[in-house]
Amino acid sequence: MKVLVTGSAGHLGEALMHTLKDAGHDPVGLDINGSPATTIVGSIADRACVARAMQGVDAVCHAATLHKPHVATHGRQDFVDTNITGTLNLLEEAVVAGVNAFVFTSTTSVFGSALTPPAGAPAAWITEDVAPVPKNIYGVTKAAAENLCQLFHQKHGLPCLILRTSRFFPEPDDNREKREAYDDANLKANEYLFRRVDIEDAVSAHMLALDRAAAIGFNRYIISATTPFAPSDAADLGTDAPKVVRRRAPAFEAEYTRRGWRMFPTIDRVYDNARARADLGWRPVHDFAEIVARLRQDDRFGSDLARRIGAKGYHTETFADGPYPVD
Repeated sequence: MKVLVTGSAGHLGEALMHTLKDAGHDPVGLDINGSPATTIVGSIADRACVARAMQGVDAVCHAATLHKPHVATHGRQDFVDTNITGTLNLLEEAVVAGVNAFVFTSTTSVFGSALTPPAGAPAAWITEDVAPVPKNIYGVTKAAAENLCQLFHQKHGLPCLILRTSRFFPEPDDNREKREAYDDANLKANEYLFRRVDIEDAVSAHMLALDRAAAIGFNRYIISATTPFAPSDAADLGTDAPKVVRRRAPAFEAEYTRRGWRMFPTIDRVYDNARARADLGWRPVHDFAEIVARLRQDDRFGSDLARRIGAKGYHTETFADGPYPVD
């Protein structure tokens, strides 16, 4: 199968290129930046470039995007050009090419303000049925791109699956208070309880989506590590998260004590991946229990693919206060 991968120079795009090739497919990487994983250097905002890249393509993994880290460094029009116009160009040319699967990498950031309940309130239990309330131009444009995918499925029968991925980047957190309060590995391990996914699991979800798109037609899926929590835990998570983690994943405590690590005092949201597991047959490997087990054996956790891709950053310049400026 010939698969067009947009954003091939990025974290997910490069990981998809490697995995597709290893699986015997013929991936074509399109990115505005040249890289060893990029076949065609060009912009998805350029319709003619997209048309050339789409020739002979059977399926599309659309991972190219301006991200949250670009909100403070790029204009709103840049986000519209890349995230909306670029997606529209790809959808239009996918219909012309007769593509049989279009997988769009979206983000849990589309939920926006729905993710942050008031202090002391129960944690927000986030499923695909929660209405997005985008709080920045990134979320607005990703939500609009999702709706374009739905429109093209309705109007043209294009099989489109939307994967709302949670965090998989290895770069330091953008929140200074968290960076100063927690060791980076401690912070990321905690996030596997509710808002992080290993890139290997994110890629496996995309591979399954490519296979299942034609049968499903259209749907949205949260792609995050399987949480040990249940909706009944939401109230306690909002006031005393360590108590809940001791109840649901007690093996963590000895290892955290040995390392001098701490659990977050509260957790404000939990991403529920049940729909992706049910519809796609997705079985993410890297959850909090697996992380703790790996930590007992080694100082590292995460997949070989995550280490192979490594940290890329989001800007060519460096910043004094964090990995990127925050708007």
